[in-house]
Amino acid sequence: QAPIKATCEDMSCKTGFPEDVHSAVVSRSVHGGQPLLNVKFQSCDGNKKIHFGSSEPEDFRVGEDGVVYAERSFQLSAEPTEFVVSAQDKETQEEWRMRVKLTPEPAFTEASETDQKKIEDIVFPWQQYKHSSPLKRQKRDWVIPPINLPENSRGPFPQELVRIRSDRDKSLSLRYSVTGPGADQPPTGIFIINPISGQLSVTKPLDREQIASFHLRAHAVDVNGNQVENPIDIVINVIDMNDNRPEFLHQVWNGTVPEGSKPGTYVMTVTAIDADDPNAQNGMLRYRILSQAPSSPSPNMFTINNETGDIITVAAGLDREKVQQYTLIIQATDMEGNPTYGLSNTATAVITVTDVNDNPPEFTAMTFYGEVPENRVDVIVANLTVTDKDQPHTPAWNAMYRMTGGDPTGRFTILTDPNSNDGLVTVVKPIDFETNRMFVLTVAAENQVPLAKGIQHPPQSTATVSITVIDVNESPYFVPNPKLVRQEEGLLAGSVLTTFTAQDPDRYMQQTSLRYSKLSDPANWLKIDPVNGQITTTAVLDRESIYVQNNMYNATFLASDNGIPPMSGTGTLQIYLLDINDNAPQVNPKEATTCETLQPNAINITAVDPDIDPNAGPFAFELPDTPASIKRNWTIVRISGDHAQLSLRIRFLEAGIYDVPIVITDSGNPHASSTSVLKVKVCQCDINGDCTDVDRIVGAGLGTGAIIAILLCIIILLILVLMFVVWMKRRDKERQAKQLLIDPEDDVRDNILKYDEEGGGEEDQDYDLSQLQQPDTVEPDAIKPVGIRRLDERPIHAEPQYPVRSAAPHPGDIGDFINEGLKAADNDPTAPPYDSLLVFDYEGSGSTAGSLSSLNSSSSGGEQDYDYLNDWGPRFKKLADMYGGGDD
Repeated sequence: QAPIKATCEDMSCKTGFPEDVHSAVVSRSVHGGQPLLNVKFQSCDGNKKIHFGSSEPEDFRVGEDGVVYAERSFQLSAEPTEFVVSAQDKETQEEWRMRVKLTPEPAFTEASETDQKKIEDIVFPWQQYKHSSPLKRQKRDWVIPPINLPENSRGPFPQELVRIRSDRDKSLSLRYSVTGPGADQPPTGIFIINPISGQLSVTKPLDREQIASFHLRAHAVDVNGNQVENPIDIVINVIDMNDNRPEFLHQVWNGTVPEGSKPGTYVMTVTAIDADDPNAQNGMLRYRILSQAPSSPSPNMFTINNETGDIITVAAGLDREKVQQYTLIIQATDMEGNPTYGLSNTATAVITVTDVNDNPPEFTAMTFYGEVPENRVDVIVANLTVTDKDQPHTPAWNAMYRMTGGDPTGRFTILTDPNSNDGLVTVVKPIDFETNRMFVLTVAAENQVPLAKGIQHPPQSTATVSITVIDVNESPYFVPNPKLVRQEEGLLAGSVLTTFTAQDPDRYMQQTSLRYSKLSDPANWLKIDPVNGQITTTAVLDRESIYVQNNMYNATFLASDNGIPPMSGTGTLQIYLLDINDNAPQVNPKEATTCETLQPNAINITAVDPDIDPNAGPFAFELPDTPASIKRNWTIVRISGDHAQLSLRIRFLEAGIYDVPIVITDSGNPHASSTSVLKVKVCQCDINGDCTDVDRIVGAGLGTGAIIAILLCIIILLILVLMFVVWMKRRDKERQAKQLLIDPEDDVRDNILKYDEEGGGEEDQDYDLSQLQQPDTVEPDAIKPVGIRRLDERPIHAEPQYPVRSAAPHPGDIGDFINEGLKAADNDPTAPPYDSLLVFDYEGSGSTAGSLSSLNSSSSGGEQDYDYLNDWGPRFKKLADMYGGGDD
């Protein structure tokens, strides 16, 4: 190559795209994600971070490495497609633009396929270096057309595609390699290159449905691994073959259409997909209906759009009551529906004919009958039955009933049974037989939704209901109820108060007159005549009674007939009692306390009168003339209509309890007065007016109830003490009786004195504690003289081994315990053949008192007189027999 002269302008570096317009040739069919070309951007500062963008982001995307990808699948038009690629510096926000023009490649023909078999050479663009300077002048990159390779090729493999070479391979020994998915990246090994010759080959059949295109990059390096050419991009497009059948998204499609729909009504859409190229004939589907079942009323009730799969109606006559469901077999075929070359698949479309309200409800009879007892409510008197051909339990089938006549007062209503769709005529207001004996209702039946357009209600949608009212025995009722009577209190017993009668509503029944009785009379003041209902008094009416509330006394009476069944009714008599002045006023409180001096010395009292105005206050207070000491010692002053003040008239009154009579007169006409006694306790007071002497406490005394309570407590306490003493004595006697082991006549222990002295006598004064030990340990057998052992000393024998027993045996084991002890005693070799031997510890020897183990009479005993023992009672009879009497 001829050397190129470098100038200062040539050696300068300019950041940006190397050209303003970049042209590339690509395949006519573009797939989403397919790499189209590689744009070059020259950066004088290698540290710049460049972001690429596209003016048509919905169609094209530019990667960070400058590779332009298709965002979606589309067909290029015959005219070139243009868009702008931009590059922006992320730090400085500086932006560069370049226009890209895409030209579709010529159509793929057999001639071109023949040419494709000829191995093409792809030559690296040249570049020249001078003086080993890093600055270089680079020729514009070549745009390598994509390589089209059919999928599912039968080989032979490896199959040669193109040869990559550099025009510098004549002067240098070069090595070629390819990188990218399908070469050195997964899936690896699909494309290989001869490193010496640059021959690029494919090693196995390709599948477009897995990878539609491969983007490889070819490299050329010298033997030292130095890059001698810029990498070039190679795009390999996999040509689609019709190797996939259409597949429906669902094997069974469900749709609905209302009955009576007009032709052209949309029903549903079925969809199938083909894994082949959707932009080629291999992936272009066409739909058609193969069969329809049932074929009534027409075998062609539906049609399908062969491109979109929309199913619509083409004939009239859809009637749910005749055909409720249609089943269509739908076929989808690729190759635009070509039956010879296209692949097909089928699915089932189930179309349900939905109900519309095209059938009105019709009554099964023109007249319905029913009856109801009078005064009954919430009773079903008639069942109205209808028929409806629409689908059950839908708004077009559910019936609603309304009354169009015969019930102006609204005594009936009609409910719908949700299960049977029947109309339930129900009474909601009581009906009086004496007023209405029969009702004739007019009823219309409708659905919850209106009828379909053009359909009218037939006469069968209206019916009449004849309801007969049955007469029953009704309860009598008092008129008026309650009845109010105004009467002055004090009406004497036996006086006629009023007449309270009832009426029987049954005018058409043969029955006797009513009978009256008293149901409630709290004070038992009244009685009623059982025949005519006349009420008379049995006691004096008293307004101040506890049974009168707010001057009103209530009594309840009962009226009964003799019908079948007998019925009764109640009535209330209200007696409003007018007050008379029949109660004299009384003083309140009944007791008071005052000081014995004149100051402070006031007692406030109140007059209480059960009567009401005008027979109550204001009251007049005065002191009686007798005894004379009352007015001499006391004075009373009225301070209001109900209150007065009592105080001492003299300067000093001796402490004590005084009864002060007070005359109180009310304002009634005539007046009523009474003398009330106020018990006044006079005591010594402090400066605050409080009693300070104890005499007032003593003077107050104890009431009769308190004294009785104190006496009862004392008596109960004495009884408890007496019972305790008796119990103690009985326990002592029982204890003494248990200690007696012999008959009382043989008991001679009354003369025996028991002492706690167990000494050895007068000579046993120097106590040797060692003598209290076991005799065997104190005096060994070897040094004891033979024959001087005490009779009551424990024999020298081996200790018997008694069975171990619990210290406190269970009461149920007492018998076993005794038997074991008896057996142990019988087998004891150390025990003498009698049970009276007692074994004591050794207590020393040499006492002059001798042995006390036996009681012997002294030599002078015979000279004593023991006859006096006969006078000592039965307990000494044994001794008297032994020592008294004669020599015997």
